[in-house]
Amino acid sequence: MFLGSLFVNRESFRTYVKLIIDESILVGVGSIFIVVIVSTFMGAVTAVQTAYNLVSPLIQDYIIGTLVRDMTVQELAPTVIAIVFAGKVGSSISSGLGTMRITEQIDALEVMGINSVSYLVLPKVIAAVLMYPLLVILAMFLSIYGGYLAGTLTNIITEQEYIYGIRLDFNPFTIKFAMIKSVVFAFLISSISAYKGFFTKGGALEVGIASTSAVTNSCIAILLADYLLAQLLL
Repeated sequence: MFLGSLFVNRESFRTYVKLIIDESILVGVGSIFIVVIVSTFMGAVTAVQTAYNLVSPLIQDYIIGTLVRDMTVQELAPTVIAIVFAGKVGSSISSGLGTMRITEQIDALEVMGINSVSYLVLPKVIAAVLMYPLLVILAMFLSIYGGYLAGTLTNIITEQEYIYGIRLDFNPFTIKFAMIKSVVFAFLISSISAYKGFFTKGGALEVGIASTSAVTNSCIAILLADYLLAQLLL
């Protein structure tokens, strides 16, 4: 019912364009720094730990690049970054709407005849769905590059072997799979967080509780959706 009300009694198209651009800057540009840090070190740690566990002389070193690529594209970039995204963006959406609710700003919009759900929530959902896949693409590149830096600077693997490994037996569908997951995760995070914040009751303490609940429920939804999508698409 909450999601259905997003598309009822909408405002003008021009109004939504401005709101979506503003939300995209907050959601996307505001998350770049944390995504860069997490994804780079995620790839570096994956490369180092993979090299540490390759104790058999029968396994070639280029397998490090292949494993970093597959783990990054299929799981680490879309899923781990989604949990970080839920902690940063999801809590921000929930606390922002919760504050508007307890200060009666949402009630004021409804008194003026504005569909507050559509006006406040729809731009956040669209912005998250548009921007999060771009963040995942950035995370994929930086994670693979982080593995490259960690492997070559510590002499674990040569540049040629790592590049050969990330090119070996590449399946283009894994990119499509990661993009599908990123869209689903972004929708779950934004909609769950908006729901929790929009129906906050009480005072400032309840805003914090709603924000915590939004992040917790979003993480659970991400993990469930990750499992279901893997069963359906792989």
